[in-house]
Amino acid sequence: MTQLSTRAMTRRALSVAWPAMMESFFVSLAGMIDTMMVSALGSSAVAAVGLTNQPKFIGLTLFFGINVAVSALVARRKGEQRQDSANEIFVTASVLTLILCAAVSVLFTVLAPWMMELAGSNADTHESAVIYFQIIMGAMFFNVVTMIINAAQRGSGNTRLSMTTNLTSSLVNILFNYLLIEGHWGFPAWGIRGAAIATVLGTVVSAGMALFSLFRRESYVQIRMILSRQVRFTRSSARAIWHLAFNTSLENLAARVGFLATALVAARLGTDEFAAHNIGMNILGLGFSFADGMQVAAVALAGESLGAGLKENAKKYGSICQKIGFVISLILASMLFFGGEWFYGLYFPGQPHIIEMGVLISRYTMVIVLLQISQIIFTGCLRAAGDVRYTLLGAIVSITFIRTAVTVLLVNAFHMGLSGVWLGVMADQLSRFLMMSIRFRQGKWVHLKI
Repeated sequence: MTQLSTRAMTRRALSVAWPAMMESFFVSLAGMIDTMMVSALGSSAVAAVGLTNQPKFIGLTLFFGINVAVSALVARRKGEQRQDSANEIFVTASVLTLILCAAVSVLFTVLAPWMMELAGSNADTHESAVIYFQIIMGAMFFNVVTMIINAAQRGSGNTRLSMTTNLTSSLVNILFNYLLIEGHWGFPAWGIRGAAIATVLGTVVSAGMALFSLFRRESYVQIRMILSRQVRFTRSSARAIWHLAFNTSLENLAARVGFLATALVAARLGTDEFAAHNIGMNILGLGFSFADGMQVAAVALAGESLGAGLKENAKKYGSICQKIGFVISLILASMLFFGGEWFYGLYFPGQPHIIEMGVLISRYTMVIVLLQISQIIFTGCLRAAGDVRYTLLGAIVSITFIRTAVTVLLVNAFHMGLSGVWLGVMADQLSRFLMMSIRFRQGKWVHLKI
């Protein structure tokens, strides 16, 4: 990699980021459409599906950590021009992922009733939440296979594959939602069960597409090289993966504990309040989708630059990605300001009391998204460099403690209801933005070795 002009670097950042942004956007959009289709069954169904979100993400915590590690390490090895080592990282991560998948899938399926109670299920949501959760977690194999392959491809700069697989998965999910939730074209009306099966079918298709990509000659991570050079699981690669994955997994776990605490508080406000809250989280997920796309670009480009020894390029790519992300966040904030009422009306037609809650939540999310996108991109740069202990500390302080404490205090002591919940979310995003932006600008992260 050579020194490039700012304009050339911006073009390269956009070329890597746009498929990842479109992927995350369509995945989030599909999730919102999924919830919209489930909402035909009533607000209790929306709440039931919402209850499964945080336990599901807790189950995926280790896999998220491994994926971040794989993307960062493959990007670094590409910058070092060590393709064999990049494939070794992928093979080692795949073995670890499959072993963990078997254990997590069985454990979470068996413990589903208890976990839904812990997540705050009520009499009108418990059974549906358990059914949905057991199906999703029982078939998580296809999801994690797609994740690990896409993580390796992203690290090499191939973000289009991930976009294609996840977009196709989302379309399959939506199609079978239509067929199986209320029953169309002769298919059974399975309600919540149908929504879960539709999600699984989407992941089956995406897993097949991801596996096929490994057989392409132009793929940086490929079956041909793995077989011809007898690339295998190695302890040294496992240690490198685990060093990054462990801290990132703890970071994700700390985040999920904070998210779960917030969800519990929101669930206890009532079924309608929790349904409105879940739609707000979906909207926030839409903002995250764009941030995640820019973070993917930051990890791939900063990681490759560091591998090539171009530390200033790594900093510059991070700044470029953050500036692009900030422009996107301004657009999203404007859309939320003018379209919050209309958007909630799509989910809850003829239910003005829930729409009113939604307008309130939209006002908070339009501010939160301005902080969210920037802090996620800064976090991606730090992870790409291996500064995962600091990002772990940031997550523990901001999400586990600040978010939880502010939410509980404002809701339980000051009786602020949904406003208290969303002020807690805002406090979390603000503190993370400050911590990550300061660390990024200090520049020490570019000197780390992984």
